[in-house]
Amino acid sequence: MSKPQGGLGRGLGALIPSGAPAAPAGARFVELPLDAITPNAVQPRSHFDEEALAELVHSIREVGLLQPVVVRETSPRPDGSAAYELVMGERRWRASKAAGLERIPAIVRQTADDDMLRDALLENLHRSQLNPLEEAAAYSQLLADFGTTHEELAQRIGRSRPQISNTLRLLGLPPAVQRRVAAGVLSAGHARAILGLPTPEAQEAMAARVVAEGMSVRAVEEAVALAGSDPDDDARTPRRPRSKVPVEYVAVADRLADRLETRVKVDGGAGRKGRIVVEFGGPEDLERIVGLLGGS
Repeated sequence: MSKPQGGLGRGLGALIPSGAPAAPAGARFVELPLDAITPNAVQPRSHFDEEALAELVHSIREVGLLQPVVVRETSPRPDGSAAYELVMGERRWRASKAAGLERIPAIVRQTADDDMLRDALLENLHRSQLNPLEEAAAYSQLLADFGTTHEELAQRIGRSRPQISNTLRLLGLPPAVQRRVAAGVLSAGHARAILGLPTPEAQEAMAARVVAEGMSVRAVEEAVALAGSDPDDDARTPRRPRSKVPVEYVAVADRLADRLETRVKVDGGAGRKGRIVVEFGGPEDLERIVGLLGGS
């Protein structure tokens, strides 16, 4: 199965760049074949909630795996290839197998000093340029895998506790909205405002409206507040932007925006040449869009 597109997937891996001086001694980030990893024999968790696991499988298929597992190298396999044992992340490993992935991002750790690794991860988090979802995934992993509290995390990276909590909330967005945030066509401010809507359907519709109309964060906040105060408000229906181009051109732009999950503009009018402008959030997002358009 090919690796999911959409700008996601760096996750905590971006915090431990290969060969970087700030990487913790005895730890490195790699992508490993799933079949080279075995579960930890002393895993304290004996039950994995099937419904929650299914949700994680769906998320991995939609947006990729945001949080790498932590492994340690063991004795080589009979064929001489490297073998690894899970230290943390068995649920992610199981879900990745169920999602059909062949490889998985992993932190290979050669030291049992969790505090040393945790401190190095926090230091790299403070210095790395991550998109909001990657930042949220890194926070989530540090909280879950290393027992870091919100307060400790805030103190270590010089950010407020509410900022940590608000960033973590982004992981609750529907996958389609997460992809737009990762691509840079929706800001973290837009995403936090969209979280005020009650259902994934309403959130996806508002995200599409933001992309189509180029709404400011303030405008989104007002629309969300209006939707909350007026049940009959049609906030779930994306409105077309005002434009001097023919209505059929606007319809084409809307279809392309939905297909490419980014903002698309059509300039021009009947009887004269025009142009299509497709926005992208960076090199990875450009590659994603080219792939959707059928490019090599």
